[in-house]
Amino acid sequence: METRYKNILVAPLNWGLGHATRCVPVIRELEKNGFTPIIASDGGALHMLQKEFPHLLSLELPSYNIEYAQNEDDFKWKLIKNSPKMISAIFTEKKLVKKWITEYNLQGIISDNRLGVHNKRIPSVIITHQLNVLSGDTTWISSKLHQHFIKKFTECWVPDIEGEPNLSGKLGHWKDKKKTVKYIGPLSRLERKELKEIYDLMIILSGPEPQRTILEQKLRTEIRTFKGKIIFIQGIIESEQKRERKRNAVYYNFMTSEEVERTFNKSKIVLCRSGYTSVMDLAKLNKKAFFIPTPGQYEQEYLAKKLKQDGFVPYAKQDDFKIENLLEVGLYNGLPLLRKDLNWAELFVLFERE
Repeated sequence: METRYKNILVAPLNWGLGHATRCVPVIRELEKNGFTPIIASDGGALHMLQKEFPHLLSLELPSYNIEYAQNEDDFKWKLIKNSPKMISAIFTEKKLVKKWITEYNLQGIISDNRLGVHNKRIPSVIITHQLNVLSGDTTWISSKLHQHFIKKFTECWVPDIEGEPNLSGKLGHWKDKKKTVKYIGPLSRLERKELKEIYDLMIILSGPEPQRTILEQKLRTEIRTFKGKIIFIQGIIESEQKRERKRNAVYYNFMTSEEVERTFNKSKIVLCRSGYTSVMDLAKLNKKAFFIPTPGQYEQEYLAKKLKQDGFVPYAKQDDFKIENLLEVGLYNGLPLLRKDLNWAELFVLFERE
């Protein structure tokens, strides 16, 4: 019987690198199951996936132009100010997708939080852990708006467990479960390996500017008094990998998935943002960690508080963090390894159409 390769568009949002990195296992599984993924994104997310899958076709989508405020009190105002640019990008996405369906013979779409990447002509999936979008006193509006977009997709895949314990809490769980919502278990590009721990501390940064740089500068100062070996991944995607040694710390601008996996497995504790992708990676690797949520980002602040209350991981606000806070890590259990036996072939049946 002739094998017909089916082209599936995989489109992660470029908001930090989390959406792109959690699409890595999805792309790998599509290839294993006889599909041909086509990557679509912009900025750092696109560059990261191009490095990861140089053999795959990649397309450029418009940027959502998500900027963070320097001051956390201005966060919501900045998002409101940026929303016309975001809406314009969503409309452009829809037009491009319509054109690409014919041009690249697309058989399906997997969008990670890109709200305009769907089309009624072919099965369209959205991957999101945010069935509810936290935004302070406007949470009900932002959640309703996000749910409005989610309903335009054929299915919604939530990278979490449906029951308890789970990683996303109220973010990824609706009171009334919809038939189109499927819980696929935490997604991570990383695997746990029994390697000798040689780093006392691994720092891995990501997320939009200027907050990524603000935290990097703060941590460069704080780690001067840390006794032990440090590996510091700045989370800057550039054409060439750069390595720099300063005292007891080795700095990298970025690492490939393979290098990140090795480094995680060789590190005793991890210091990072409390973004949901980092949470899933740490759970998969069963690593102890310390979180510094991005100031003003309600989702990260909620996850940090939830996971501390659950007894898994301590956290501190960015302005309050001191290197001595890392002593708290030993008092927490680390994130639980939540297993879900996922049958990818069954999940991909959606795209098996004549």
